[in-house]
Amino acid sequence: AGAETVKRAVQLDVASRFQESLVCYQEGIDLLLQVVKATTDEAKKHRYRQKISEYMTRAEDIKKHIEKEKQDGKYHKQIRIEENATGFGYEKLFHEYLTEIVSEVWVEDPYIRQSHQASRYLLYNFLRFCELLLKGPCKVKTIHLLTSCDEGSGRSQQMSALEEIKQSLSNYGVTLNIDFSPSIHDREIRFNNGWMIKIGRGLDYFKKPQGRFSIGYCDFDLRPCHETTVDVFHSKHTKKM
Repeated sequence: AGAETVKRAVQLDVASRFQESLVCYQEGIDLLLQVVKATTDEAKKHRYRQKISEYMTRAEDIKKHIEKEKQDGKYHKQIRIEENATGFGYEKLFHEYLTEIVSEVWVEDPYIRQSHQASRYLLYNFLRFCELLLKGPCKVKTIHLLTSCDEGSGRSQQMSALEEIKQSLSNYGVTLNIDFSPSIHDREIRFNNGWMIKIGRGLDYFKKPQGRFSIGYCDFDLRPCHETTVDVFHSKHTKKM
């Protein structure tokens, strides 16, 4: 398993998918270290240690490369969420970018509403995201939401729910500014520390839970996902946002 993992790491490395490659290198190194512990043949141990040393050196080089890209504003990380995959709650995607200096957040998502997609709990998804922002270590003071206005009977429900979220956030010293656009299409989330996250499905990448008392209803990490792609960028030009 260790050999296969580092083989995958090398393939990703060659393809310049450095973030994914680093994860595979780290996992492969851990597996190979377990093999070394269980091996009694000294010659084999020596070969394994040489390979581990090479992989560790490459992993450190990749870490430095990624850090430099972040500093230069050229960082790009892509996460592919497979159909029915679990373990991709909001904290998994966003937490590492919510540094202490984050005080302002922009959310652009056309479907923070109900109507015919009510079963997907879209407004609850946005509420869950807001709850994540309140946990820290960031100190969010302002959230800007740009979405589309629900049509028909769902409009009053949308307005009522967003107003309730707005009032609840105000109790925590956070201002929610809400704007509507009939032509909004892109989905992205931006933080004033320069991070930008684009999710193909926006905040609505979770599948409908089996029921209100089924596993995954409360804990998003345990809920199966729809297939989607997450792209993370960094830019130093935060004023342009």
